[in-house]
Amino acid sequence: MENGLLDRVEGNANVHRWSEQTQLGKWDSITVGYMSELSDYTHISVTQNNLQELKAIWDQWGNETKQSFYGKYGDLPYLFDIQVNENLFRALAQFWNPAYSCFTFREVDLVPIVEEYTALLRCPRFQCDRIYSRAFCVPTFGKKFMTITGMSEQWIMARIKEKGESKCISWGDLKDLIQTHPDEEKRVDIFALSLYGLMVFSKALGYVDEATTDLFHRLSK
Repeated sequence: MENGLLDRVEGNANVHRWSEQTQLGKWDSITVGYMSELSDYTHISVTQNNLQELKAIWDQWGNETKQSFYGKYGDLPYLFDIQVNENLFRALAQFWNPAYSCFTFREVDLVPIVEEYTALLRCPRFQCDRIYSRAFCVPTFGKKFMTITGMSEQWIMARIKEKGESKCISWGDLKDLIQTHPDEEKRVDIFALSLYGLMVFSKALGYVDEATTDLFHRLSK
């Protein structure tokens, strides 16, 4: 995988240049005229999920299963080779904007647009010609998990936990499904959901939360 990652360095540099041009041409998502203010005190945790079990599952998969994953979800597994710079996150903490839930530098924010996510992760499920918005009437957390996993409502409801104000399901339960589910396509889907929940949009350590599940559920719509 490391060789594959190195092969993408030049391409990602092009994505970086394209991203800057896109930001300059289309501007950012914050309100016009908004100026960010530094907080007097910001607490940030740099504790990360342990991804060894997730990576071990990926390493055990055969080439056919991996190609099936790449075809649906793009280059997400290459994130295993990315080292998170904890000191950089500590330095960025002062620029955290709680009003917008992102890092902002005066008139510029660091929220990737859909096109940037698509280019960086090469995820074919992002549809750039569509506007992603949160619907007023959405399936319940349990119903969305039933669709993604193919498991019964009783099985899902017995495993849903509350973490703060969010509903979650544990990585342990998802790992068991990936290893034992009879449907290979579902195993691939659950693995992808785990990547999004534990790496890309991590919130509660060891859990995949409702917001991540909602995004994942809507990708195929």
